[in-house]
Order: sequence, then structure tokens, then C-alpha cells
Amino acid sequence: MEYSILIVEDDQTLAENIQAYLKLKKFEALVCHSAEDALELLKTHHPDVVLTDNSLPGMNGIELIRHVHSTDPQLKVIMMTGFGNIEDAVTAMKAGAFHYLTKPVILAELKLLLDKTLAAQRMEYQLSFYQSRDVQSAGLDAMLGNSSVMLQVKQTIRQLLDAESRMTDTDLPSVLIEGDTGTGKELVARALHVDGVRRKEPFIEFNCASIPAHLLEAELFGHEKGAFTDAKERRIGLVEAADGGSLFLDEVGEMDLALQAKLLKLLEDRTIRRIGSIIERKINLRIISATNRDLEQMVEEGTFRRDLFFRLRIISIKVPSLSSRGDDILLLANYFLSLHSRRYGKSGLTFSEDTEALLRAYHWPGNVRELRNILEQAVLLTQGAIIGPNQLAINPISVANSGHHESVNSTGGSVNEESLPEVERSLVIKTLNKTDWNVTKSARLLGITRDMLRYRIERLGLIRPQR
Repeated sequence: MEYSILIVEDDQTLAENIQAYLKLKKFEALVCHSAEDALELLKTHHPDVVLTDNSLPGMNGIELIRHVHSTDPQLKVIMMTGFGNIEDAVTAMKAGAFHYLTKPVILAELKLLLDKTLAAQRMEYQLSFYQSRDVQSAGLDAMLGNSSVMLQVKQTIRQLLDAESRMTDTDLPSVLIEGDTGTGKELVARALHVDGVRRKEPFIEFNCASIPAHLLEAELFGHEKGAFTDAKERRIGLVEAADGGSLFLDEVGEMDLALQAKLLKLLEDRTIRRIGSIIERKINLRIISATNRDLEQMVEEGTFRRDLFFRLRIISIKVPSLSSRGDDILLLANYFLSLHSRRYGKSGLTFSEDTEALLRAYHWPGNVRELRNILEQAVLLTQGAIIGPNQLAINPISVANSGHHESVNSTGGSVNEESLPEVERSLVIKTLNKTDWNVTKSARLLGITRDMLRYRIERLGLIRPQR
């Protein structure tokens, strides 16, 4: 028998009929004839669903639902009411019942309703499992690093969380997280949510650069059926999905000016209007945004709204680049080595001394993300227990360009000396070729703006090769 059902019914004949039917359908079915007996039984027995009548001797079914809901909110209760007694059904649903049945009970309908109830319960358990797993891998404790710059970031987060815990209202300040790509801005956003006062509410993450601009508005704010050609049904947006919790807008600098105006209205009025709707809806959420772009420069250039910038940057947190974190590089490298070793079933892997020197020397333009990916490849391909420098997919030109350790390259030897313009030219050409001359992607990899890269392309006289 897979699932257990507790039947609370004072009509002995009806209770026995339901019990016999459910046993026939491979359920474990227990019977009580009063709410008091049911509450006593629930102290030692844990059914998956409670099926209760409302008209019981002593405590009625609605009072039973309230007791059950207060002690075990996850336990599903179905109410059986008299035919046409809608008022009792509405009261039961308000008290916490999952659903209701009208008498006389049709056993086939009861079976369908139990299947639906158990399916919903399984989905809730799965959601709870994944949320718990996300919480365990997030928060301040998940932010590795003992360098002074990282300790400062953690201290800022703690101060903010402490101040928010003492706030008398729920209007938490917006936070703008700045930092180069791959530095771990998402971890900071998750820590603010997981360790904050909205930790039990949803955390919705969205990358504004992940979909075309014309689809962004519908994704964020939702739409009504028929609002545009492909709107075949009503759909709520991510803003509504995050109601009560936090909305994390990554790459917010990629948002166009028209949508920036709508986001500003959300921040100021706490209301949204779905596309195609005339109704405004109140929303209670906290917005955390992140960018690897210089928003102040974008404001000066007129590509980002000044008023939105100041609304987003009530609190500003700057995530340091990996190259500025000193010994955190080795700390993170050993963490990822252990992580990938477990994943690929290769225990006992270590770094050689030359490899550790190379890890320290490299300037990590892709930051923590690049470190994690390079080590995953090294773990996957290594055939020995010691990871050597030649097993790291690090570009020697990049090591030389870092200017930190000119004498170290990927093989542990020395690097030919080049002038700075030659290194710059070589690096720009290599990056452009890597992205098939996509200026936006190349600028991100180099950690500069598109305008800065275009300036360098013109200054260096670079021309895209003909294919």
C-alpha cells in the first residue's frame, strides 16, 4: 500500500464503504468517527491525506481542519459537505482544506480527487527539497574567501542584513551589485535573500541579456491573452512570481530605455500592469540588480536612466575581481578541485608547486567562473594524481599581459618579453578571433566597454579578415 488515508466520518456505513473502496484501490485506509479521535490518532500516525465530514459529534470538521493546519500545514485535508452546502465548502477552504466533496460521495470522483491531492503534495515536497538544497548552497557561508577585500564585502552584507532585520516595514532597499563578469555577483544576491527577512519567499533570478529586448517586457511583466500575436494564453511575469520575495535582475545594464521606464515605475509605485491589461496590480518585492558595466558612464552617455540608476543603487556592493583576492585564488582552486574530483570520481588529486605558482600569476579575466571551468577540464582530462601547469588551459599571452609574474607561463618556463603595445595588439586580435569579431562579447572578455574596444580597434588599425 503506497499512501495512507484517514477517514473521519460518524456515519459508520459510509465510512466502511469508503474504507473498503480505498483498500481495493491499494490505499491504507483508517477510520475515526469523531474529530477528537482523529486528533489523538494523528499524534502517532501520519497519513498522507485526511478525508473528513463536517457534521461530526463534538468538534466539527472545520475545527478539525484548523487544528490540523496549525500543527501540520503540509498535511492535505479534503472536506465532505452536504449537497448544495456551498457555505460550508467555502469556510473549509478558508480554514485550510485542500478541496471538498459534496455528498452523496461518488467513489470514482473521490479516487480522482485523492490522486490530484497526492500529486500536488508530491510537487510541494519536490519544490521544498530543491529550495532547501538551494539554501544550503547559498548564503554568506557559501561565499568563500578570507582576503581583505572579500571580508569587507561580507561585512557590508552582514551590516545590511542586520539593519533590515530591525526594520518595521517590509520595503527593503534596492541593492546594486557591481563587478566584472564571473566574480560571483549572483552569490551575493542569493546571500542577501537567503540570510535576509524574505528567506521563506521566492527568489527569482533573471538575466536581462538572455533574451531579445522585445521579449523582455512580457517575460518580466506578463501579458493577457491576445495582447500580441503569440499571446495565446494569459501568463504572469517574473515580477508577479517574485511577489513577497526577491527579484534578481542580472546584467541590468542591457535593459533598453523603454523597459527602464517601466522598471522605474515598479520601483516607485510598487505596481505593474501586464501587457494588454488595464488593471494595475500591487506588488511587494525587493529588487536586487547586478551589472558588469559602468552605469554611471552609461548615464552620462544617455543610455541608462539617471533616475533609475539612483533608485537601483540605494545600497551598492562592489564584488572584487579574482586577481585582487590574493590567496583566495588557491583557496577557491582547492575547493573546485575537490568539487570536480568528487563529481568525476577521481579522489586524491593535488596541484604541483608550479601549478600553484601559475594559478597565482594568472590575472583571471574571467574571474571565478574561468577558474572553475579550467579546473573542471583539468580534472576531467588528467591521468595522474598531480595536476601540472601544462594541464591548465591558460593562455601564456594572458599570463604575460597580467604584468604580475612575467617569468611564469603555462609550462612553468619563461615568457618572451614583448612591448606593451605588442601585447595589447596581440590580446585584442586573439579575443576578437575567439568571438568571431563580436565586439560586445570581446569587450566583456577583456573587461572593457564596447566603446573602449572600438577605440582600440581603430587606433590599432585592425580590420576584420575576409572569409
